Amino acid sequence: MPRTVIRGGLVITAAEETAADVLVEDGKVAALAASGSECARGWTADRTIDATGKYVIPGGVDGHTHMEMPFGGTFASDTFETGTRAAAWGGTTTIVDFAVQSQGHALREGLDAWHLKASGNCAIDYGFHMILSDVNDSSLKEMDLLVDEGVTSFKLFMAYPGVFYSDDGKILRAMQRASVNGGLIMMHAENGIAIDVLVEQALAEGRTDPRHHGEVRKALLESEATHRAIQLARVAGAPLYVVHVSAQEAVAELARARDLGLPVFGETCPQYLFLSTDNLAEPGFEGAKYVCSTPLRPVEHQAALWRGLRTGDLQVVSTDHCPFCFTGQKELGRGDFSKIPNGMPGVEHRMDLLHQAVVDGRISRRRWIEIACATPARMFGLYPRKGTIAPGADADIVVYDPRAQQTLSAATHHMNVDYSAYEGKRITGQVETVLSRGVPVIDRREYTGRAGHGRFLTRETCQYLI
Repeated sequence: MPRTVIRGGLVITAAEETAADVLVEDGKVAALAASGSECARGWTADRTIDATGKYVIPGGVDGHTHMEMPFGGTFASDTFETGTRAAAWGGTTTIVDFAVQSQGHALREGLDAWHLKASGNCAIDYGFHMILSDVNDSSLKEMDLLVDEGVTSFKLFMAYPGVFYSDDGKILRAMQRASVNGGLIMMHAENGIAIDVLVEQALAEGRTDPRHHGEVRKALLESEATHRAIQLARVAGAPLYVVHVSAQEAVAELARARDLGLPVFGETCPQYLFLSTDNLAEPGFEGAKYVCSTPLRPVEHQAALWRGLRTGDLQVVSTDHCPFCFTGQKELGRGDFSKIPNGMPGVEHRMDLLHQAVVDGRISRRRWIEIACATPARMFGLYPRKGTIAPGADADIVVYDPRAQQTLSAATHHMNVDYSAYEGKRITGQVETVLSRGVPVIDRREYTGRAGHGRFLTRETCQYLI
């Protein structure tokens, strides 16, 4: 493998910023040295990357994606090949996707199916969480086996009755098992039973447009479920990670739990930070593009999410990337918002949107790297192999131009979806070069990666619980 030196950049990690050169050897970070120092000048390499005036940052870790996810009679439009390629374009070098257990089937069956989807198709490294759809004695025992194999996190749903939903008793049993085997429970926290009542009432009253998706999935039903999940986790003595937090009331529940010292963590997503119910209410059927669950909230909720990211009450920004094309897929819900496939594209734009937040003064540069790289790596048992630039870490490195200007658009993005949720949005900052384990997958804005380069990652348990 070629020896590479990255010279002249500002190396930014969650811990520090330093003007340093980086030596890459055998797919790992071999050394860092102050730019221009005698040590750095003495390095020889097969390839030199000039990062003068650029940031040198760890590859992003997206802990929440759904490639080829089945939903509502269709499938997410990004395959592992197209989705991981798009991730690389956006500076993400690791994803953790969700393998799905179908009701009545074993966890192993679902995990094996996702291995078949991903193996040989990924441009970047990947791991799996396991969705628990059927909690029983057999699946509880299987949880132990999966933890031993490096699948160390398990998602349950308080939403989607009849599909993924687990009642409180099943959730408690899974949490109790996780408290013993070291697994991390991830929770989709919405009161699905109550939401289904409101959906039925809305449709009966003729309220069928996409904007009603947000109106029936009320913020109070997210905060109620978040509160309930926290209490169940306390009873079980288990850690809890609440996914895609969108409501200020849910952030308040997490903050209260963390003030008590509980091992409770929260994730939000770019769509909740940059979009709102104004998008769901776009005229015609355009609002269908923005249907996801938890739903977009009124714009005033964004302030609480940004505050939670600054204070540490929210720790991670992932994408919940689950794209469905507007034509032929989102259109399944014309005349009935409940049939619109739930999900949005985003894996390509997370790092850029969060850098825009740095430009706008919402977060610092180190916090950008913390919430997008280092913390998800620690949360899901991948640090320091992923999420940082340090000797011994995988050479997943992004050379990032903080002054480049770009406009987000479906015409230029690389995700396999026919619209952009951020169409026309101007962004300052852009990925220039991306290394995955020392191999260039994006080279000066040209794709040089390949399907099959990405490797499956066995993960340790959550590193915040040690």
